Amino acid sequence: MSKAQQKSVLPAEKPHGFEFFGPPGAFVISFGLPLVCYLAAFICNDVSGCPIPSALHPSTLSIAAVKEEISWPGVQGLASINVTAWTLGYYFLSLVLQVALPGVETEGVELQSGGRLRYKFNAFSSALTVIVAAGIGTVTQGTEFPLWTFIWDNYVQLITANLGIAFSLSCFVYCRSFSVKKGNKEKRELAAGGHSGNLIYDWFIGRELNPRVILPVFGTIDIKAFCELRPGMLGWVLLNLAFIVHQYKVYGFVSDSIIFITFFQAVYVFDALYMEQAILTTMDITTDGFGFMLAFGDLAWLPFIYSLQARYLAVYPVHLGYTGILGVLAVQGLGYYIFRASNNEKNRFRTNPKDPQVAHLKWMDTKSGSKLLISGWWGTARHINYLGDWIMAWSYCLPTGIAGYLINQDASHPADGGIFGGTLNGPQVDQGEARGWGMAITYFYVLYFAILLIHREMRDEEKCMRKYGKDWDEYRKRVPWRILPGVY
Repeated sequence: MSKAQQKSVLPAEKPHGFEFFGPPGAFVISFGLPLVCYLAAFICNDVSGCPIPSALHPSTLSIAAVKEEISWPGVQGLASINVTAWTLGYYFLSLVLQVALPGVETEGVELQSGGRLRYKFNAFSSALTVIVAAGIGTVTQGTEFPLWTFIWDNYVQLITANLGIAFSLSCFVYCRSFSVKKGNKEKRELAAGGHSGNLIYDWFIGRELNPRVILPVFGTIDIKAFCELRPGMLGWVLLNLAFIVHQYKVYGFVSDSIIFITFFQAVYVFDALYMEQAILTTMDITTDGFGFMLAFGDLAWLPFIYSLQARYLAVYPVHLGYTGILGVLAVQGLGYYIFRASNNEKNRFRTNPKDPQVAHLKWMDTKSGSKLLISGWWGTARHINYLGDWIMAWSYCLPTGIAGYLINQDASHPADGGIFGGTLNGPQVDQGEARGWGMAITYFYVLYFAILLIHREMRDEEKCMRKYGKDWDEYRKRVPWRILPGVY
């Protein structure tokens, strides 16, 4: 880039150091995590087992056996023009609903370059519209409603289509970010951590803070805000529902475990959609640029990795019973209470410190003009909401039990049992020697989520150190614990 071009680019603030281990880490994540999506899809399947039999006996592992056990479609079979077209249609529908349905219009936080961007929020009503339409289709056509069969039959191709969209969006916004000019009327600016000068890293982390496009008929679309809670979050719910339908088609019943997971994950999703305006104060919107990290996370990783438990249960139903349901429900309730109560407390205090529900809380003033809570939820730990989030993650995995199963395509027998009764209409599914080994798949979410939250907490700490300086040092003395009081 020439010196003239460099002067034309407007950074939000001075760039800071690398994250995710810099360019090497960005490269590994960008091309390694998509492979994890495929690995999870193939190694836990409805053809041979979860995990595949060869994984249980590494000494006898062979490429030919693995291909047979995962029903390898070939490289060309990983993608489909038809599936990609329908996936793009789904994104187009999300766009239409955002523009056509009424919504709340508000302004975001003040930008480093001055001014605020306007946003329109109606993700909740948009998602309800899609779910109601899918419900009507299911009532009229039953388990053969095309949406559900399409998702199950083209699962791998759907992963590829969403990965393609994430890669394409990342390349588009990266290239377009070089058109950001000083004093532009559109309030465009670069993300603080996204203009290091390294192509791979900036493409991954996100160079432009809030990339927007003006589309004919649709008007101005904020790409990052659109991807944050729309296609991927609703896609997560739709995948879970498709897995429920598949279980019913094969077994003749729906198990309590898959109902539990789907219901509470849907509550989590619709809670986020209902509170959509809250994203305006999150790091994703205020700090991170939009690059492959967010595009991939929002559009591919979230729907396909977060739904692994329901996909597992679609093939191997688990009956929790009343005791199991109450136990998992207690875990879910505790996590949700901590998560929602702490976030509500913070949002109320930021909006109106004199609100009767938060007026009693203690805080410390900072030189930046902000107030930091030192009592209530935020006096127990600096990121207490993450603890609630992680506890809820356990409630999504526990219904799978001690996971693992093997499939015998040549036999059938009554299934494990479910709340509606019924018998198995497909191949025999038993745990056998796979018992316990499937937990690497069904409990992966808990491990990954812990790493994600700790890393995010570390990024929050760095951001706050830059923003508050010595005031943050004092705040850490008053609130010493990061996430889990007494432990971390």
